[in-house]
Amino acid sequence: MRGYKKPTVSIIGASGYSGAELTKILLRHPSVKLENLYAHTQAGKKVSDIYPEIDTDMVYAPYEGDVNTDIFFLALPHGEAHTIVPELAGSGKLVIDLSGDFRLKNTQEHLQYYGKEKDPKAVLTYALPELFHEEIRQAKAVSNPGCYATAITLGIAPLVLAPLKDAGVKQVNCTAVSGISGAGRTAKVELSYSEMNNNVRAYKAGLHQHTPEILQALGTDSINPAFGFMFTPMIAPLVRGIYTVLNIQLEKHLPVSQIRAHFSDFYRSAPFLRIRETMTEVRHVTYTNFCDVHVAESAKNGSTVIVTAIDNLVKGAAGQAVQNMNIMLGYDETHGLLL
Repeated sequence: MRGYKKPTVSIIGASGYSGAELTKILLRHPSVKLENLYAHTQAGKKVSDIYPEIDTDMVYAPYEGDVNTDIFFLALPHGEAHTIVPELAGSGKLVIDLSGDFRLKNTQEHLQYYGKEKDPKAVLTYALPELFHEEIRQAKAVSNPGCYATAITLGIAPLVLAPLKDAGVKQVNCTAVSGISGAGRTAKVELSYSEMNNNVRAYKAGLHQHTPEILQALGTDSINPAFGFMFTPMIAPLVRGIYTVLNIQLEKHLPVSQIRAHFSDFYRSAPFLRIRETMTEVRHVTYTNFCDVHVAESAKNGSTVIVTAIDNLVKGAAGQAVQNMNIMLGYDETHGLLL
């Protein structure tokens, strides 16, 4: 269109794994212009010096309060976005925050799981597109879901938010495996090759910060949950990926075919949600913005097994953030995300 000016976008916290993934996606996005890449420890370095696979001459710069860009993505460690987002949003900028600073409405839960107090007003629109598309479309500032929360919530939501007759959810037991990149780019001994090769390790069992986030998205909370919920995260020697196995206890038995049809109907307008008839695997979704769901088993006692898979850096972070930007700008949500 003649005279059309592309919105400008900048990334604060651009040198981490999620920031690098955002950089790749936004550089190829046809309808926005990537303007600034802000980073603290890597300031002054060329992007290609840190990530040779990213073909750009851009240089990381320190963020010093610039508000001249139309859209800001924040890919900062938890606890660092809460002072920046209000100023950006107050300046009329579109903001997509990838941290946990603004996800939880309940301040008690935030203190318990993040170890920090927060202002009760410090909550943004929770931006899981498959569940809250209209709210995202109307928002100016959104909080991008966590990677575990995305994969797990999408595997439970149809049975909780649109329950089949007399088949409400009684209990969810979730075991989920994450790739090592989910822990960020900072060097840690316990995540080194010699520690993780040929190894799998559970961590934060029952205490992971995505637990209240998942329950909040499903219309309840971790203090007085509407159904039992147990989440055990594990880390495995994968670079990227989230793989979840959900054992869901329903109030009555439903055949696999009925549950699968219900999932297909619930997600009929979700372009990045794929219901697979065969078992999904991490390799089916890596480097994509898809979430794959497989209804694996349905026992006579009402126990149903749902398996989901996403790429933690794309659908679990950067890809979903761009999907949300597309919705906020009125673009097709797949714009710039289908390879």
